[in-house]
Order: sequence, then C-alpha cells, then structure tokens
Amino acid sequence: MGSKEARILIIDDDKEFAQGLAEHMTESGYSISVANDGREGLDKFRKGDFHVVLTDLQMPVMDGMELLHEIKRQDNRSVVVVITGFGTIEAAVRATKEGAYDFIAKPIKFDQLDVVVTRALEKRGLVKQLDFFRGLTLAVLVSIPLWLILGIILASKIF
Repeated sequence: MGSKEARILIIDDDKEFAQGLAEHMTESGYSISVANDGREGLDKFRKGDFHVVLTDLQMPVMDGMELLHEIKRQDNRSVVVVITGFGTIEAAVRATKEGAYDFIAKPIKFDQLDVVVTRALEKRGLVKQLDFFRGLTLAVLVSIPLWLILGIILASKIF
C-alpha cells in the first residue's frame, strides 16, 4: 500500500504534540485525522476506515488502554501503536498483550516512528492478503464437493 493511500488516526490529549505528529505524517504522504481524547478518537475510528491508529496511553476521558481494548473489540485486525511519555516495560507488555502492534516512548524519534508505521502498514496488508486467501480456500473447499456431485449426476445421465 502506498503512503498516499494510508489513513492514520492520531489520538493524543497533548494538542501541540498531536499537531506536530500530524504535520510530520502529512509531510510523509499520509492522510491524517486527529482526536484529542479517547472518546473523540473512538468516535472517529468508528466513522472512518483507518489503516493505523497512533494513540497516547494516558489521556483524560478514556485512557489509551481502554481505547485500545474498544478498538480491538470492534475490529480485531486493526493496527494500533501506543505512544506514551510514561514508557515502562510493564505498560509496554500490557499494551502488547491487549493487542497493540507496537509501543513507542516519548520523546519520539520520527525515524523510529516512520519505521514502525511502515511495518504496521505492511502487517495490515499481509492480514488483508491472508483474509483473502482464507476466503479463497474456503470457496475452493466448498466448490469441490459441488463440482464432484454435479459430475456424478452428469456422468450417471450419460451412461
């Protein structure tokens, strides 16, 4: 997937940080939407079709862990990257167990973020391909017995 096609949702209560992140990601060619708390972010997630979600961990109204849980409950295949200024090993492990794709500590390095987002988009693409092939495999498995039955019926009418 080209970066021009990728839509990223940034959720962070630090408006200056979110705006700086949005500017960097826009300059990198991504389509960006910003929310300033977890509830607003969840509403935007429900209304949009985002390829990657970048969320802060500690926010008022709804924290990043609760937001992560809700996003994963709605779309288990969604790719969420947790960004926080309170980067502990425990928080990273917990976020990963809850389904976060990755965990980045503030202050953020844009080079590191770019790599994480690129890999997150690749993961999303691979998941979509896997879903396609699963569907194709199911279609083949269902169609083989149908063709076999049709062949038996046609063969019995010929002979």
